[in-house]
Amino acid sequence: MKRINIKYLIVNLSLVLSLALAAGCAVAPSKVETSPPSNTATPAKSELSTPAPKNEALPVISTSQAAPLPSIADVVAKVKPSVVAINISIPGYDPFTGSFSQEGAGSGWIIRKDGIIVTNNHVVENADNITVTLDDSQTFQVDMKTVATDPLTDLAILKINAKNLPAVTVGDSRKLRLGDWVVAIGNSLDLCISPSAGIVRSLRASVPVSAGQTLYNLIGTTAPINPGNSGGPLVNMAGEVVGITSAKISAAGVEGMGYAISSQDAMPIIQALINTGYVVRPYLGATLYPVDPSVVFWYRLAVDKGAFVASVAAGSPADKAGLKARDVITKFDNQEITDANQLLTILNSAQAGQKVTITFWRGKTERTIPVTIIESPPPSPP
Repeated sequence: MKRINIKYLIVNLSLVLSLALAAGCAVAPSKVETSPPSNTATPAKSELSTPAPKNEALPVISTSQAAPLPSIADVVAKVKPSVVAINISIPGYDPFTGSFSQEGAGSGWIIRKDGIIVTNNHVVENADNITVTLDDSQTFQVDMKTVATDPLTDLAILKINAKNLPAVTVGDSRKLRLGDWVVAIGNSLDLCISPSAGIVRSLRASVPVSAGQTLYNLIGTTAPINPGNSGGPLVNMAGEVVGITSAKISAAGVEGMGYAISSQDAMPIIQALINTGYVVRPYLGATLYPVDPSVVFWYRLAVDKGAFVASVAAGSPADKAGLKARDVITKFDNQEITDANQLLTILNSAQAGQKVTITFWRGKTERTIPVTIIESPPPSPP
């Protein structure tokens, strides 16, 4: 079964108050030394203690109790009815066994009461069959024509034939602070819709999720996330969605660090998917890949940084300008390019119709060409 390995770390805190009392005792000397008599008396000095200065404040021992940890029960009761389980099948083919179907599971949440559901692109990517199960166990078959995705931001929407569904409230992720409590709710391990709590551990994080793709402005959280939680909501203590769980870092010696797409970044994408079925962006028409040591070695590149052109779409601005596969872009509109992600970030800030110059290497020759950026075309129908 295809699962998304997403794991967050929940922090269980316990506060213990202890009061330590110390008692002093006098020690009698075992030997008394005498000295010749004197007419002047000398006061005895203790070697064990020195009186505190009269004006020095003594430490105060606090007996107040620490505030209890918040309960997430009310948050769960409010949001859980709006969270759904998503099950998919992906067609495959094995030359030895023939055709087969790979199963997968994820999560989603109801953004509109007429049946529009938000999830991750990687939850529904390449699926030929999708079913949605509500919190009350109702199951719906999804019309694949209603699925709209945006791979660049890992977001997707789909629609089920239902009405008067419990839609969530979307909150403002910009108001989050480090240490704020958040709750992740999703189809953990494809067993049931369940919650987990944690805190915000980072804001505006960047995480590479695949070659040539990085997700930006993510919310890092310690809330535990398991396979199946992808696409579920991350909510604040008011029960408002502030993020969509999407990625994690898992490596030896690294605690599971979960990340969510911020609602600030997600909502314009979601609205575009609802309105037009895709997101309009500046379009170059080149598939880009990072220039790493293996690419330099296998393709015998003359440079060791830049954006490697893996392919060029026919009729695209890149194609019309003369870019070809295996070229390496090193400048975009006079800005130095060190990797593919940087070029994508700059490209996304360009405007349709804008004319730019691109400097690239083809073999051992450096060239510069003019390119006119256009709007991204609609995605091809499934």
